[in-house]
Amino acid sequence: MNPARMDGALALAEGGADQQEHEEFRDAVLSGLARPRKAIPSTYFYDAEGSRLFERICELEEYYPTRTEIGILRDNAGAIAAALPERSLLVEFGSGASVKVRLLLDALDRPAGYVPIDISREHLLASAAALAADYPDIAVLPVCADFTRTFRLPRALPECPRVGFFPGSTIGNFHPHEAVRLLAGFAARLGRGGRLLIGADLKKDERILHAAYDDAQGVTAAFNRNLLVRINRELGGTFDPAAFAHRAVYDARTGRVEMHLVSSSAHSVRVAGRTFRFAAGETIHTENSYKYSVEDFHAIAAAAGWRPEAVWIDPAQLFSVHLLAVE
Repeated sequence: MNPARMDGALALAEGGADQQEHEEFRDAVLSGLARPRKAIPSTYFYDAEGSRLFERICELEEYYPTRTEIGILRDNAGAIAAALPERSLLVEFGSGASVKVRLLLDALDRPAGYVPIDISREHLLASAAALAADYPDIAVLPVCADFTRTFRLPRALPECPRVGFFPGSTIGNFHPHEAVRLLAGFAARLGRGGRLLIGADLKKDERILHAAYDDAQGVTAAFNRNLLVRINRELGGTFDPAAFAHRAVYDARTGRVEMHLVSSSAHSVRVAGRTFRFAAGETIHTENSYKYSVEDFHAIAAAAGWRPEAVWIDPAQLFSVHLLAVE
């Protein structure tokens, strides 16, 4: 599929969503900053610069999830492909640079097509065009959307089994009850006979987690602060990103890594015409990343209407990749 056809599919899929997405971003930021404990959903990290910075994070030595999951997919590609229905349509939720899906496309026998879904339009088009050029026999139908919300898939999808792909332990960014709701939505979207190949980070030594989420080069800190840069650009914010420090901590009680932006002093900022005050040391909670045992994750999947079919784990037991089937 050539880029012109892809762009047409994208325009059809996203419709007039730009204004709606802007309003949703504004509303989420305003309501989050008005809370007694300020918080902004991690979904909004991923503008073009946020996506670029996250790709850099994935290349860091400290950040084990990406290389470990790639290793699992590469080493078990044959077994994974054999476990999936023939002539499947791959639907990737939060496709990013569409790197890991290439391991599946190389292993699958004549996949029916690939639907990458991502919130960053510019990033989505670039990665979809590159993948379409490298796989000319596979229809690539990108969709610009927030996969956590209602969105339309392209109308001209082939009638075939659908396999969702949700790598990168993104499921860990959601509170367990939110994860259940999201996975139930995936099941409804993929339909009867659907499968889901999903990455989930395992519980491990806190020292490994701290290094992964607070790297020595400061890339994760820049990624975290870029949220403030985006607010300034798109919502008329007056944040000074340098006035906020990056903090990542592991909460053993909840089994999650938390990321925060910490105000260095008492000051006020304006966003979309409203004023918000910060005390010295006050934080904006920007991300959670839950870590699961295999049993815990299977319980969440079952609550969402999925049946575990297989799981693959690296030798160091850092990360897991699960194959689920719609009940």
